[in-house]
Amino acid sequence: MRAIGVNSHGGPDALEVVELPEPHAGPGEVRLRVRAAAVNPTDTLARDGSRASSAFDTARRWGKDPPPYVPGMDAAGEVDEIGEGTDTELHVGDAAMAIVVPDGSHGAYAEHVVVPAGSVVRAPSTASVVEAATLPMNALTARLALDTLALAPGRTVAVTGAAGALGGYVVQLAKADRLTVVADASEADEDLVASLGADVVVRRGDDVAARIRDSQPGGVDAVVDGSLQGDALLDAVRDGGRIATVRGHRGADERGITWHPVLVRDVATDHAALDTLRRQAEEGVLTPRVADTIPAEKASEAHRRLEAGGVRGRLVLTF
Repeated sequence: MRAIGVNSHGGPDALEVVELPEPHAGPGEVRLRVRAAAVNPTDTLARDGSRASSAFDTARRWGKDPPPYVPGMDAAGEVDEIGEGTDTELHVGDAAMAIVVPDGSHGAYAEHVVVPAGSVVRAPSTASVVEAATLPMNALTARLALDTLALAPGRTVAVTGAAGALGGYVVQLAKADRLTVVADASEADEDLVASLGADVVVRRGDDVAARIRDSQPGGVDAVVDGSLQGDALLDAVRDGGRIATVRGHRGADERGITWHPVLVRDVATDHAALDTLRRQAEEGVLTPRVADTIPAEKASEAHRRLEAGGVRGRLVLTF
């Protein structure tokens, strides 16, 4: 089968079309014929080998296998194989979406991908295959962050990177959880972030913590840090508050504030959570946003555009 991978870590041009043996579904597994794969920041880190912590070190994790290494954590297409004895509501031919945990040559940038049955659900009936590809990884990460913070209805959460795919889903899910949402945005993105449901929109930047605290005297109950601000957000949070982070960040211990790194791979087989997100997309609670579609063989272009910044919604590779 055709896939997009790297034989050695590097810049966007390290991505190339590779031929791999076609995988088949075993017991407890489902195979998708992939039509669309979202491009996420984590894919660029996988490509260039820059992940540093033990929790995220793709180079170390992939090093046990020979190249090529195939990135990609989001796939959508149709079910074309179900392993013997697999317990699933899906049938061959169903439109479906899946979260993929990359490992060596196993990644979403491929014509076929085999995943545990818990990692794949029907695609939202209201979404195109391209739109469905933007949901699994980012929406599950957003759901995990909010579940980890465990805020009661009426509490206040701040979201950084709110105009991005992850941040946007956090805003929408937090509103569905009946939380008060303070979100950051550039001037150009203020209307977008407000349209996602944010109660208060503050200007993004180095002083975002001060802006958040100005809007919520005493500080918010919690923060979901989608833009990797880290310790700079401490001043935004009340004493005893919580900060959920991606990429494993744990900050300074101050004023009883606790840090909560979230790893989406921990919930990659949470079928019920993924199916709830599918339903919420159908109900309009979640809004898939597609920046552009790009043929898979031009994946290097997608990575260059993502790394240049300013992309709103997800770039999606098509197969």
